[in-house]
Amino acid sequence: MKDADARALLRDLFDAALAAARPATCLAPYIDALQPPRGRTIVIGAGKASAAMARAVEDRWKHPLEGLVVTRYGYGEACERIEIVEAAHPVPDEKGIAAAGRILQRVQGHTADDLVLCLVSGGASALLAAPAPGLTLADKQAVNRALLKSGANIVEMNTVRKHLSAIKGGRLAIAAQPARVLSWLISDVPNDDPGVIGSGPTVPDRTTFADALAVLAKYRIEPPAAVRAHLEKGVAGGIEETPKPGDPRLARVETVMVATPQRSLDAAAAVARARGIEVVQLGDNLEGEARELGAAHAKLALEIKARGGKPTVILSGGETTVTVRGKGRGGRNVEYLMAEAIAAGGAPGIFGLAADTDGVDGAEDIAGGVFAPDTLQRARALGRDPQAMLEDNDGHGFFGLLGDSLVTGPTRTNVNDFRATLVVP
Repeated sequence: MKDADARALLRDLFDAALAAARPATCLAPYIDALQPPRGRTIVIGAGKASAAMARAVEDRWKHPLEGLVVTRYGYGEACERIEIVEAAHPVPDEKGIAAAGRILQRVQGHTADDLVLCLVSGGASALLAAPAPGLTLADKQAVNRALLKSGANIVEMNTVRKHLSAIKGGRLAIAAQPARVLSWLISDVPNDDPGVIGSGPTVPDRTTFADALAVLAKYRIEPPAAVRAHLEKGVAGGIEETPKPGDPRLARVETVMVATPQRSLDAAAAVARARGIEVVQLGDNLEGEARELGAAHAKLALEIKARGGKPTVILSGGETTVTVRGKGRGGRNVEYLMAEAIAAGGAPGIFGLAADTDGVDGAEDIAGGVFAPDTLQRARALGRDPQAMLEDNDGHGFFGLLGDSLVTGPTRTNVNDFRATLVVP
């Protein structure tokens, strides 16, 4: 298989994964099956896919509705009946706080005949920024930045976020009672836990104030004084906990997973098999340090290559972490990919692609990258040391230098990371 053909195949697999998670596609059967309420329909939502989800609802739902959703800058859609607001991600800003406050107001004061349709996808934690009483935007920004650099996984980060919020961890659903709340979720988290997706604004929360403090202690994060005081007051019982499973106030809440990482991996696998490629699926919930996972996948690829046989693609999803120590431009997907390329050592017939399905790896508007057998050689010919760039967390600098960055623009969906390693014996 030629280099260009291998690269094209990897991109086709990624595109198939994206297509399976497009809101217009994955929401269609749920919209068509939804019966209109006797009262009003109020659509609210947050996340990188929320505007595209709102557009899908508008296009197919022929009954009266109104609403407001907040999405990342550049991820908006043209809607007529649902207002779209754009705000900052991954660190919240004033527009996110204003939108969250308005969403809280929009869900209140309804009757049991009304329907609150909540559209949630990855990114909602930062976009739906409503600080708990006594906290400020600056407090939330400081904690967010520290968590993003710490190596904490998404479950840990959202445990903290839920306990610094007036809207997350089920509090949005509490505010909407007695209306019926129906949440359609596009999962971007390992194991598709609805309490983690967007920090679970409409679902019960199993975590506690004490858990949030434990996360900060684990990663040696010293939060602003107001944050620590807030969490300690919660532990002492001075602040009401997030609603837990079995809370009667959540009795009229229904949650449906409309797109998941596994469904996207299955779509990519179907494309590969149709072209005569063997598939090894490692799962949709892989976590851990990105560079360690990359090295492990390179080892597996070398083992498959040594056995010979048909071309094989190794697929996986999930969300790795990066403990930031350098000063480069990085993200977890390019960190993984650099480590995999280095560990593969330029072996012939091994190619890799890793990208975030939302089109944003880290804080860059770059989805990820691609490596080939000549990647290390080309970097060294340009006078760059791949290992040194990895130590500087400079994955985007590395792949940009080689012209191997994967840039999609806003995908308007988010089912987490997609990784594919092609082995051609």
